[in-house]
Parts: sequence; structure tokens; C-alpha cells
Amino acid sequence: MTKTLKEYQLDERVDTFALLKSVEVRMTQQGKRYMALQLADRSMTIKGMKWDATEAEVSEIKAGKVVHIQAVRQAYQDKPQLKVLSIRLTQVGEPQDPTDFVSAAPMQKQDMAEEVSAIILQITNANWQRIVRYVLNKYHDAFLQFPAAKSNHHAFAGGLAYHTLSIVHLAQAVVKQYEQVNASLLYAAALLHDLGKVIELSGPVATQYTTAGSLIGHIVLVDEEIVLAATELKIDLQSEDMLVLRHTVLAHHGLMEYGSPVRPMIKEANILHQLDELDAGMQSFDNALEQTNPGEFSPRQWALDNRSVYKPENISFNSETD
Repeated sequence: MTKTLKEYQLDERVDTFALLKSVEVRMTQQGKRYMALQLADRSMTIKGMKWDATEAEVSEIKAGKVVHIQAVRQAYQDKPQLKVLSIRLTQVGEPQDPTDFVSAAPMQKQDMAEEVSAIILQITNANWQRIVRYVLNKYHDAFLQFPAAKSNHHAFAGGLAYHTLSIVHLAQAVVKQYEQVNASLLYAAALLHDLGKVIELSGPVATQYTTAGSLIGHIVLVDEEIVLAATELKIDLQSEDMLVLRHTVLAHHGLMEYGSPVRPMIKEANILHQLDELDAGMQSFDNALEQTNPGEFSPRQWALDNRSVYKPENISFNSETD
């Protein structure tokens, strides 16, 4: 049985199939061509280096393809990396479906779709419910299939819907804890806040930023979708309903340097920003801990402000008793 990428140990010889998520052809200082790769299966994503790349490899090996590799697992700056000795496209009789190598959300698409539909019914403001229903129907399939990021939190198939539902669950708890929070506004903005990623990203296989994603970004893209929906549904964009909904979505990154054109100026916008930070951070911790042995520290995590995280040996999780 073929090992997963995660199962190979340091200095072990690797012989397996993987999805090529990205490839860049570069030159060494000596003028020799090499390929910087990102390889993945359902267990992990790992960087790889193919030195002395041939003309055939450069022309044939493309992102989004399943490849067979022979390599050695190494470490670079405390992070796992593969020294790729050989790489080729798979042949007839070998794995060729990229979706077989893409990690997925821990919920089924149908279950997520049903829960989203139930949450929409909890939005009692008619304008907000119509906007949410319109935009989610427009991007129904992509919303359930896309990741929430290229490489950071929830960067797996279905990650966008899973992240969105996680935030709504947190929002439901906040509504119970604090008075004077408009639940409908918070739920509507939570369902919409990252939907622009179906335009910003290319999809769940070999995810890349689209031209629109790079030039505009998902926050402005989803605001545009809200405006288009309101225009189609003949909802007044200057009404307070629409202004606070758009503001809550536009402000969800919290700071302008993080992509939000405005900072949160109403309570629901501030809550959504905090919940988005919380859920993204928890997933980033999970990603790091999954690749870390008990009693050890992870490599530094860019998504966690370049911190290392520690995986305790003797602490149980999700338990009411110690």
C-alpha cells in the first residue's frame, strides 16, 4: 500500500503519487534551471525542489496534474521539503484524478447546504434574507466546493462553506451571550463575508489567485455581488439596511492594512471581525499541530504571526474533565 506524504520520515526515500499544486521554473546563480514545486495528497502539502530540470520536465509538468515522484524527504529551515529525484506524469492504470489528492472539509456538501438553508430562515430582515439567498443561489456549487484560502486556514475542498458555518455557530453563541446584537445582521454578514473567494480563487484543485482576486480581492468582490443583487431585487442601496450589511461585510478584516476598506464601526461588524480571526486562528493551529509530534514544537507558522506552536503530550481535548 502506498504511503501518504505525511507518513514519510526525515531522510526516507519517497516513491509515491501526488497532486502538483504549483510549479515555478527558476534559475540558479550558475544559470542552471530548476523547479520549485508544491506537492500534495490528502495528508499534507509539502514543498519540493527538482534540480537540473530537463526541457521535457519543464514543458510537461504543469500545476493541477497528478504526478509520480521519487524523492528524499529533507528539512529546510525546520520545515519538511522534498528533494525530487524524478518526476513524471502518471500513466494509464495509475492515479490520474486530481480530486483524489485534495483534502476535504469534515462535513459532507449536502449537510453543509442543508444547514446553510436553515440559517437563512433565521434571518428575519426581509432585505437581508433576499440578498443572502440571491447571492448564495448564484454561487451555490462553488460555495460548497471552494477552499477558504490558497494555503492558510481552511485551504481544502469545501473549506469556504465549512469556515462560514463555523463562524455562524460562533455567532449564535455570541447572540445568546450578549444583548443588543442584531442576530439577523450578524448571520447575513457571516454567510456573505468570504463569498468573494469564489471569484478570488481558481477552485479546490491547484488553487491559485485569479486576476480579479489579485487586483481587487474578495472583500470588494463580494460587496460588488451584494450591490448587483440589490439592484436586481430593486432594494434601495442607500437604505440603512443595505448600508449596515455592506459595512459589516466590508469591515470583517478589521484593519485597512489587512484589506478592509473601513474599520468596524457597528457592534455586529466588530463581532464578525473577531469571530473571523478566531476561526482562522484555530484552523491554523490545527494545521500546525497535525504535522507536529506530541511534546514537540512546530516550525514557525506564517499564518500565526511566525510563531511556533507546542503540542502537549498529556492533555486531552474536547473533554469536560481534566
